[in-house]
Amino acid sequence: MRKIMTGTAATLVAAAVLCAGSPAQSLDGPRAAPGASRFCGTDPVSGLAVWGDRPDACAAALEVASAYTKAAAGTPKGPGTVRAGGATWKCQERQGDPNPYQECVDSSDSGRRVILSS
Repeated sequence: MRKIMTGTAATLVAAAVLCAGSPAQSLDGPRAAPGASRFCGTDPVSGLAVWGDRPDACAAALEVASAYTKAAAGTPKGPGTVRAGGATWKCQERQGDPNPYQECVDSSDSGRRVILSS
């Protein structure tokens, strides 16, 4: 009985250590969202993880994700552009490690980026 309890305790400690990482690392590791600095949440319709490139970018990032999800419905490759937050965003699939992700950039050259990953 003591052996079972010791094994269970060790498993729980290992699980706690694994779960203690930051949100960016809990999805697919630190490379899940290249260049994105903040996990903003998930799009409620598609379930895609949404990342913003700046700490204050989450409101816009979630709007872009919603617009992307709506525009992607019925489109095999996803939309090339979406309108959100008063801006036009160019979206394109990028190869991640290991999974591809969608990157949307503000076409007004503001440098804002949004990453959508599964």
